[in-house]
Amino acid sequence: METCRIMTDDTQPDYSQWRAETIALRAAQHRTAEGEHSEAIFPTSSFVFDGAEEAAARFSGGDVNDNVYSRFSNPTVRAFQQRLAALEGGEACIATSSGMAAIMTLCLGVLKQGDHLLAAQGLFGSTTAMLTRYLPRWGIDVELVPLDDTDAWRAAMRPNTRMLMIETPTNPTMTVADIAALSDIAHEGDAILAVDNCFCTPVLQQPLALGADVVIHSATKYLDGQGRCVGGAVVGRRELVDTELYSFMRSFGASMSPFNAWVFLKGLETLPLRMRQHAENAASLAAWMGEQSGIEKVIYPGLESHPQHELVARQQRAPGGMVSFVVAGGRAAAWRVIDRVKLMSITGNLGDARTTITHPASTTHARLSDAQRAEAGIVEGLIRVSVGLEHVEDIKDDLAQAISGG
Repeated sequence: METCRIMTDDTQPDYSQWRAETIALRAAQHRTAEGEHSEAIFPTSSFVFDGAEEAAARFSGGDVNDNVYSRFSNPTVRAFQQRLAALEGGEACIATSSGMAAIMTLCLGVLKQGDHLLAAQGLFGSTTAMLTRYLPRWGIDVELVPLDDTDAWRAAMRPNTRMLMIETPTNPTMTVADIAALSDIAHEGDAILAVDNCFCTPVLQQPLALGADVVIHSATKYLDGQGRCVGGAVVGRRELVDTELYSFMRSFGASMSPFNAWVFLKGLETLPLRMRQHAENAASLAAWMGEQSGIEKVIYPGLESHPQHELVARQQRAPGGMVSFVVAGGRAAAWRVIDRVKLMSITGNLGDARTTITHPASTTHARLSDAQRAEAGIVEGLIRVSVGLEHVEDIKDDLAQAISGG
């Protein structure tokens, strides 16, 4: 009996010669003897070995390309990992059960008691809560720094600073970090820079090419693109991902299911097309919103009014598909607008083909303290829109009637 094993990286084409559209469709295709055109799903908890000697070798070998047990090795999950790594320009990837699990895997796989973590103010609410409430319990010192103040990052560095963690653009205030500058600061202090690339995806921004060491994803968002599954991923150097993070994952167990990995593989196939349309719709919507009465402020990285508009143009291929705006009247006014929408979905998720709308201060960032929300610029009148793939004029019409009161 011959046991089926996935091909190793040595058998794969040189992805660097391909463009994103081709990588998204063709990278990490591993056909079985059945000759399937679409990737196979391997819904199995374990794998069969030729004998006791092979079983012992697989369990003790630590080769990430060996099929041992689906908690830490599965062909479908591995295909997703390899394709996402290729899109990001990274050497290796580890997939997790959620975006938050990806962040926890990175933090606990790299940091230890006595280490210092610098994190950006305005990170996603659950990320900030995890970093500030739970990491200190394990003796990890966490300090929050204004994302766009490069001098503040440099001043906050300590001899025991091991990691800088940012999200750019931020959720939901669209503040943008200078990835190259923060990378230099991190490396000068012998630390690593981790970038949450959820809003842009590798189609619009490649942090590793700008000097970052690690990229984090909530695959739940744009990578899936249709709001079907929950998952996360960390992409980076092989020596980090395939040793420290893989070892942690093997014990920690917050692994991605084969079915979810297959769904994400399908999502990646259309990612370049979707991201371009999301960005085009968002740019049109943001420009239109700036002309509407009752809106105090429109926040979109593609607008010239955005304070980091020039940095966005240098660092991103497009401003992205997220638009935030502030209405006069605080929470009550924001809730009235949200309650009146007819087309858009009222949900905290983003990156869906369908447009979604939410009130961050009372949903996605509700776990933050009043002071933390104030520092992040999340005011009560702020509304976040994840601009979908519907016709943009229909999205505008829906918002127009919601803002005007129907």
